[in-house]
Amino acid sequence: MMLKAIIFDLDGVITDTAHLHFLAWRAVAAKIGITIDEGFNAGLKGISRMDSLKRILRHGGLENAFSQEECRRLALEKNELYVQSLRGLNSHSLLPGIAQLLADIRAANVRIGLASVSLNAPAILASLGITHAFDFCADASLIQHSKPHPEIFLTACRGLGFCPEQAMGIEDAQAGVEAINAAGMLSVGIGDDLTDADLQLSSTDELTWQRLSDFWDAKRGPHVCL
Repeated sequence: MMLKAIIFDLDGVITDTAHLHFLAWRAVAAKIGITIDEGFNAGLKGISRMDSLKRILRHGGLENAFSQEECRRLALEKNELYVQSLRGLNSHSLLPGIAQLLADIRAANVRIGLASVSLNAPAILASLGITHAFDFCADASLIQHSKPHPEIFLTACRGLGFCPEQAMGIEDAQAGVEAINAAGMLSVGIGDDLTDADLQLSSTDELTWQRLSDFWDAKRGPHVCL
């Protein structure tokens, strides 16, 4: 079976905005008397904004202290702080190897998708100068279920016009790898702790088209996707 599409997560794979997320969440959490550190923030990778807020409130023992509207306002405040911080992103903010990888995938006539739970994904791609590199972008506005549910990757596959068995997903979060696997795609994990990934790499500079295509050839036999 030929590889038809590669679908990328955004944060931690294309660029690293995890620290920007942390600074925004830390400010909002401190305002309501909750202290979080970067270790706690790492557990929010791949999790939607509202689910992240729920985890922070639970962490601070305030899970039932705020109404739905108050939670919405807290999440909005966090997003406003985060969006302000994105203004500093540019083409130099791409993680190592990503620019070349995107160019090589395009040259191989393989379609490129994005699967990000961030509603800011389009703005981030624009700041990075790589909007044109993606054939379809699935974000939180198109789905009902956050990762590890496979919906966002299935949505990206549909948008690209291929079934999951013809696609590969790249993630840096455990929830994301679980979502890729549940979708029936081959998974590539960036990070030494993502043991459930079909292919585990330590960093993005190990991501090359040759490595990904060889991995695909070794895993997928000459079966037809129905």
